[in-house]
Amino acid sequence: MESVDLLLHPVRMRIVHAMHDGRTRTTTELCALLPDVSKATVYRHVGILAEGGLLAVEEERRVRGSVERCYRLHRERAVIDAETAASLTPDSYRKAFAVAMATLTAEFNAYTNREGADPVGDMVGFRQHAMWLNPDELGELIEDLREVIAPRLMLGPAPGRRRHLISPVLFPADPGPEADPGLEARAD
Repeated sequence: MESVDLLLHPVRMRIVHAMHDGRTRTTTELCALLPDVSKATVYRHVGILAEGGLLAVEEERRVRGSVERCYRLHRERAVIDAETAASLTPDSYRKAFAVAMATLTAEFNAYTNREGADPVGDMVGFRQHAMWLNPDELGELIEDLREVIAPRLMLGPAPGRRRHLISPVLFPADPGPEADPGLEARAD
């Protein structure tokens, strides 16, 4: 199964998110991080990710008569590269977006269901802004976001740090000036 197919499932995406900090984790530890997902479901999807090469077994140890495996995420395999993204059809993009939104909703529900969840204190935010950008301005925006986000992706667990999810979503909200020739004449 290709990485794109492996990633296009909300539970598998949540497992990838939980493993992205570089730590090794057992399936039992992943179950604790995903308390709203049944243990059988977590075990099944960990197996699928391991079989597909996104998770690697780093260690095996005997625990109460069974073998417990510690897994590590292959970060370089847990991405959809530009070439693969360019080959996706609109239907594939719709599916990927639906999975991303289902994953985000599940993560948000798990957060708000936790004892002591404090959206205000935790500075939870979600906003939507409409921007008018030409292709060069859009490219600059994307590069600016990468410059801000990328260094923080490398930060690992440490005292005082909590894992946060950030989910930028960007797409054109209208068909563009070529679909409405009068738009260019009306723009100021």
